[in-house]
This record gives sequence, C-alpha cells and structure tokens, in this order.
Amino acid sequence: MPPAETEGLLRPAIQEPEPEPEPEPEPEPAPLRRTPPTMSVAEDTLSDEEWRAVGYSMPPGAGPLTPPTGIDVSALRKGAPGAAPWPDRMRTLLRTPMADRPAYERTQREQKPEAALKNVPRILDLTLRIGELLLASGEAAEDVEAAMLGIAHAYGLDHCEPQVTFTLIGISFQPSLVEPPVTADRVVRRRTSDYTRLAAVYRLVADITAERLSVNDSYRRLAEIRRNRHPYPTWLLVLATGLLAGAATFLVGGKVDAKAWLVFANAFVAAILGDRLAATIAKRGLPEFYQFVIAAMPAALSGVILTSLPANGLRGSVVITGGLFALLPGRALVAAVQDGLTGFYITAAARLLEVLYLVAGIIIGVMLILYAGLSIHTKFNPGESLGGVDSDPTVRLVAAMVLTAAFAILLQTDRRNLAFVTLNACVGWSVFGVLTRNAGVSAIIATGIAAGLVGLFGQLMARYRAASSLPYVTAALGPLMPGSALYLGMLAFTQSQPDVGLASVARAAAIALALAVGVNLGGEIARLFMKLPGRATGLRGPGVGTPGADRSLAPYLLVPRRAAKRTRGF
Repeated sequence: MPPAETEGLLRPAIQEPEPEPEPEPEPEPAPLRRTPPTMSVAEDTLSDEEWRAVGYSMPPGAGPLTPPTGIDVSALRKGAPGAAPWPDRMRTLLRTPMADRPAYERTQREQKPEAALKNVPRILDLTLRIGELLLASGEAAEDVEAAMLGIAHAYGLDHCEPQVTFTLIGISFQPSLVEPPVTADRVVRRRTSDYTRLAAVYRLVADITAERLSVNDSYRRLAEIRRNRHPYPTWLLVLATGLLAGAATFLVGGKVDAKAWLVFANAFVAAILGDRLAATIAKRGLPEFYQFVIAAMPAALSGVILTSLPANGLRGSVVITGGLFALLPGRALVAAVQDGLTGFYITAAARLLEVLYLVAGIIIGVMLILYAGLSIHTKFNPGESLGGVDSDPTVRLVAAMVLTAAFAILLQTDRRNLAFVTLNACVGWSVFGVLTRNAGVSAIIATGIAAGLVGLFGQLMARYRAASSLPYVTAALGPLMPGSALYLGMLAFTQSQPDVGLASVARAAAIALALAVGVNLGGEIARLFMKLPGRATGLRGPGVGTPGADRSLAPYLLVPRRAAKRTRGF
C-alpha cells in the first residue's frame, strides 16, 4: 500500500481529538497559582528568577506551568542525614533561614509526599510531645528546636518553623506558598529532673532523624518512655538529699574530726527534714517559691542551734552553707545563660527570673531564722564557711565527688553514667583547687576555667555516648556553686551591714555567671573541633549521590554552620 494511503489509515487511530478550550477562570486575588495554557504566563505566574528569589525553582521541563509548591533550590543527594550527631545537623539547619534550607532527596521509602501530608497533624503532635519532654527536662531552647525540626524534617515536612519559649512550644508547617500554614502548640506546665528519661528521648530522636522509625513506632516508643518509672526509689532520693548537704559540710570545712562528723549529721538530718516539708506543702498545691522557703529553714535552724550551744567551734555556719548547696538551682541557671548566649533572650529572661525567685525563697527562709538567732544574741563565725588554709585538699576533693554522686542521683541520672559524672567533677574541682590554692587566682576566674573544663569533658562524654550533655555537666557543677558567698551576704544583711552584704551577693552572682558561661564555652569548644556536616569529609564516601550509595555517608547540609546571631547589634 502506498505510504500516503498508509498514513491516511493510521492517522485516525493515533490522533486524539483536540481538547475544547476551557473557559477562562475568574480572577483570583493571589497571583501565585497554576496558570492554564490559555492564560498569559507573564501576568499570572512568577518568572523563573522570581521563584528562585523566594527560594523555589521551576521544575525541569515544566515550562510555564509552575506548581505552587515549587522545588527547593538547594537539594542534597539522595539518602538519609549524615553520620554527624543529630544536634549538630539540626543546629546547622535551624540557624539557616527557611528560604535557604536544603531539603534532601527522599529515599524510595519516602517518595510519596501525599502520605506525609495526610499525616501532618500526627507528625506535629509527635514533635510537640517530644519537645515538651526535652524542655521539661531542662534542655536549652536551641536544642529543643533542633530536635523538633529534625523530627519534622525526617517525616517529610521540610518547611517547618519550631518556636520555643519558657512555657510554650509551637511549630508551624507551610505546605506551599499559596496554602495556609498548619500550626500547633503545647504548654509545658511541669518540669521534672529525670535524666534517664532525657537520655531515652535523645535515643528516640536519633532513631527518628536516622529514618529508622515510622510515626506509629515513634508513638509507641514515646509511650514507653513516659510509662517508665524513675531509676531510683524515693527512699534513696531522700538519703541522697541528706548526703549532698552532709558532703557539702566537708567540702566547706575541709576537716575530718569529731566536730566535723557532728556537723555532717546535723546537715544530713536538716536537709532530709527540709525536703520532706517541701514535698508535703507541694502536695497541698503551694507554689515552688514557698517550697524553697520552707526547705531552707531546717538547715538554718540547725546552724543557729549549734552556734548557740556553749561548746566552742561547732561550726554552725558550715551547716547553713551545706544546706544552701543542696538547694541552689544550678540546672536552671546554666540553661538560662545558655539560652541567652544562643539568642533565645525571652526564654533566657524567663529562666533567669525563675532562678531569682527560687534564690529569693532560699534567702527569705534562711534570713528569717538568722534574724531569730540574732535576737537571742547568737554570734556567728562566717570564717567557718570559707575553708581556711588549714583545710585538707584531699578531704575537699573526696567531698566534692560524693556531693556530685548524690546530686546525680537526685537528677535521676542513669547508673551507668554515675562514674563519668563523678570523674568530670573530680577534674573540675581539682583545677579549681590548684588555681585558687596554689596559683592564687581569683575564685571567679578559677570557677570559669574549671566550669569550662567540665563543659568540655561533658560534651566529649556526651558525644561518646550519643546522649545529652546535661547528665554529665549539671551534677559536676555542684561543688562549684557559690554557697559560701551567698551565706556571707545573707549574714551581713541580717547584721545591718548592707555594703558587705551587697558585695558578697554580687560576688555570688559573678561566680554563678562564670559557672554558666564557662560550661557553655567548654561545650562550644568541643563542638568547634568536631566534624560538622557539610564539610569535605562528608563528601568523600564511595558512591555518594548514587542510588546505591551508603546512606550513612550522605551529607546533610552543604552550608557551613552559622552563628546564632548574625548581626552586630544593628
């Protein structure tokens, strides 16, 4: 058959009827919509350059039909996040503006975006519940936001913005440029010091960001974490409270004799009594401020009684100082300063205000008893709480280690980490003792240097165990708390010496600030020398970027880590 006839016979079989022209839709106020072929592209869509300017690009081969969701300009190679610890990866992503955040290509298991969009409410709810546990455990606001962003990113919600304040956490997800965002929030009403639970939450976040868990599996793991009981019974926590105050008396006094053991027994019993009284009024619903007022009174009363006895040198001031060590809110102070240094000023201000209220409660409880003691002409010896030159460094070192172990138990630290925490405290206190006793360095500077080493080694231990640094740092800072300076300030105020009192209180505040800044700086130094995602080391894996590549070698970000504050005050 001739070619012309063949062409005429085949044409009706393969030629589709021409589509009828669609009616022109009514004008919409939003210009960012998919434009029908009959409409002018220049009038109703953004150009390719405009899409790129707002962080999106036109899909390859799509021509003028630009989808409203667009395609992220910065795309990573196929694979899961890299091998760096998830806090580093997520901090890098968190400190990047949303328009510049790269979204890595999904693996075969995740190439169904509609499934992730249908699951948005559950993903956001899971993210908020995990963030609530982290914030309630004392984590810094930046770490909480990083964890929330990592969870949402792992489940396919790339354009998310978490927001953490002192009592409210929220997250917003925007599916596209023309669709309304989905926002959820949660109020954190209770805070608990359970570092065993915190470690379990960290492992959960690590598994989620490594794409090992589905949403349902993550909910099951989270329910197990919430149901788990504390690792230590109540009676052991009560004994640890007394042991902390008793060890602080040896730390302050630096002597081992009969009077020292008498002081230890008084501080031990007074701390337990104060703890039980605070727990009793807590069950009645009284605020935490009044709990600290009541908890500080038994130690102060015991110190007044010892000082007023006829026997000489019973060191009542040491009992009061030991009670202060058991009550000072070091965990909240460190978290407040860390939030301020990383740019979360609202959360930092709220946490500092909480610290001030708690310290004010301690001061009121102690000063009420001191006024009563002065009214019966009790003569206090403030020099007893300074640990003079005749104190034994070995006794103080052992006391610092015992104090740290007791503090770690109170914070519900895992039993496997007690030895690491105690060792970290030993290093910090040894450096502090050498600097103050042998080198003659100021106590404020020595506290900052010692706290820096505690933060450095705590961060290294956390990297080794792939966990949070809080369990390794918070308890180790206990021996460095400014209990003696705070007691001297309160005693001076009660003796009508405001100048001396203000100087002592300012010294205590300076020591506390050096403590918090030093531990934060030590942790940042540890991160500074660690391998960060986005460096060349993450791009050298065999087959990176190929379908069969090792997912553990795929880089997560192609941008360097940015500072939390990118301006100079203007």
